Amino acid sequence: MTDIRRTVEAVWRIEGARVVASLARMTGDVGLAEDLAQDAVADALVQWEESGVPRNAGAWLTAVAKRKAIDGWRRQERLDQRYRAMAYDLEHDTLETAEAIDDDLLRLVFTACHPVLNREAQVAMTLRVVGGLTSEEIARLFFVPVPTMQQRIVRAKKTLAAARVPFEVPEPNEWPERLGGVLTVVYLIFTEGYAATSGEHWVRQDLAGEAVRLGRILAGLIPEEPEVHALVALMEFQASRFGARTAPDGRPILLADQDRTKWNRAQIIRGVEALAKADALGRGRGNYALQAAIAECHAVAPSVEETDWGGIVLLYEALGQIAPNPVVELNRAVAVSMASGPAEALEIVDRLVEDGALRKSYLLPSVRGELLGQLGRVEEARAELTAAAALAGNERVREVLLGKAAAL
Repeated sequence: MTDIRRTVEAVWRIEGARVVASLARMTGDVGLAEDLAQDAVADALVQWEESGVPRNAGAWLTAVAKRKAIDGWRRQERLDQRYRAMAYDLEHDTLETAEAIDDDLLRLVFTACHPVLNREAQVAMTLRVVGGLTSEEIARLFFVPVPTMQQRIVRAKKTLAAARVPFEVPEPNEWPERLGGVLTVVYLIFTEGYAATSGEHWVRQDLAGEAVRLGRILAGLIPEEPEVHALVALMEFQASRFGARTAPDGRPILLADQDRTKWNRAQIIRGVEALAKADALGRGRGNYALQAAIAECHAVAPSVEETDWGGIVLLYEALGQIAPNPVVELNRAVAVSMASGPAEALEIVDRLVEDGALRKSYLLPSVRGELLGQLGRVEEARAELTAAAALAGNERVREVLLGKAAAL
């Protein structure tokens, strides 16, 4: 049963968002769509153990969930013309034929980012139904307790249902009020794929790839929005490193140790072009453009030593002014350590420790441990790295941190 569970989990990670999107289009209710999809997953755990995994597992889950929806409508005596048409189509489809749902994921994102929800609820809801992230993974991204995040997602589903939010891409005049939430969601989906917060794998390229695809679609739909192009640029730069970020045994390879010849030069070029498009619109660099510019500094540098660390520090300072965030400040500290030395960087990190904003994240003690180690304060460094390992939810990250502590 363990093997089939892992198989189902893998299928869900790859196909889950499309299954939910297809069901949401059919039912018009995102919350109901996810419930139906989860019921189909439960059936798969039982049936695939006996019958084997179907060739098109995503289509199997979609078809089973649709039949469950139709059965529910029958029980509720809601058998109208719409139901009959869908039921006829379903009966004449085969499980081997996936539906054309290329735009459904984007509709799902815009539905979940409806202004009837606040920004936190928009992001949490979309990460759950589009990104396929668990409540635990989303809670780690937001640095909040898991029960808090679970309640936030449940409330969001109920609010969308109560407001009868349609499953559609809004009219162009409605985009501005939703675009910020959509970009945040795409960015966080990519972030979880780039460096998973939990599980056995450090990188989830399927998740990151879906975020890049959504970003490219958005750039095509809204070519006059600089931050859309900037986000695409950021993801292209970051994704270009995937070939060098993981060893054959799954062990993470950090930036300083990566073989830069394995970086995807085509993606770097696409990133440069996308950032140039954002800049050409002449509205100044925003949050994603500044992050993309930082990523570009890394992408074009021949080595860590030849990286423009002074320029990166300035970009982080600008980013901290328009989008204040403790993670941005922590990243600035890392850049300062490379540009000016660990002592100055440690002062920045210690201020973050006093603020307490990242007390539940492994990032702060891991950076502090690195800086203390560079300053020769070995026992303190070992303690910080060990504490960081205890906070890390990802097994691969934990191994790296414990290895660094042992090396000290």
